Amino acid sequence: MRDLGAGFGYLMKGQRWVSQHGKQFGMGLLPGLITLVLYAAALVCLAVWGDDFVTWATPFADGWTSPWAGLFRGFLTGVLFALVLLLAVLTFTAVTLLVGQPFYESLSEKVDLAECGHAPESGLPLWRELWISARDSLRILVRAAVWGVLLFALGFLPFVGQTVVPVIGFFITGFFLTEELTAVALQRRSVDLRERLALLRSRKGLAWGFGTPLAVAFLVPFVAVFLMPGAVAGATLMARDLLGETASPARGAGEPATR
Repeated sequence: MRDLGAGFGYLMKGQRWVSQHGKQFGMGLLPGLITLVLYAAALVCLAVWGDDFVTWATPFADGWTSPWAGLFRGFLTGVLFALVLLLAVLTFTAVTLLVGQPFYESLSEKVDLAECGHAPESGLPLWRELWISARDSLRILVRAAVWGVLLFALGFLPFVGQTVVPVIGFFITGFFLTEELTAVALQRRSVDLRERLALLRSRKGLAWGFGTPLAVAFLVPFVAVFLMPGAVAGATLMARDLLGETASPARGAGEPATR
């Protein structure tokens, strides 16, 4: 329970950090806005043509008597939209981080400098960092998709599927969101995906406390955009905790570093 509170605390500390650094906050909004426009366009297309797609995919229901064909296809359309929405939540962070890699790297470095006066660097060229980020995000997406299929199947269970399963889904989504966000700071420290997952599994409460509220908030698109810069800042602070790094004794946490 203590780690759950600590994880949520890092999320709040990150939001507070960017609110005190207006320039970093403004630059951090741009990637989220770009990604939001792309995702909104995809969801609008699904809303417009989703019924047609389901009708095309279920020709066996053409001969069903009314109202069963309409109810069945309406149910499938709702499920399809829910799955795409879940996929959008799961991938929004990864796509936004990929689009805004230089912005968020800079933001994460600023947080490190404020904490200890030193920002670790991977030493890799930008193209290599982008490749690693995209590759790791795809691996996380595959893991999340497996969980998504399992939860979708469990969703048909009476009562449990409408109560327990959605809650589990938010916790799983929160864990993967935390991995994506802490990757910005941990990748600069040359911590690979397997090590990152091991670190987070050893502190599941911390990951859930940080990522689960974020997963719920990310259901509202505009909220996701405005929370992203602070989420990156908070994830950097949490990454320091996971690795046992501490702030410089000569400077309090969050106090700007001099160079």
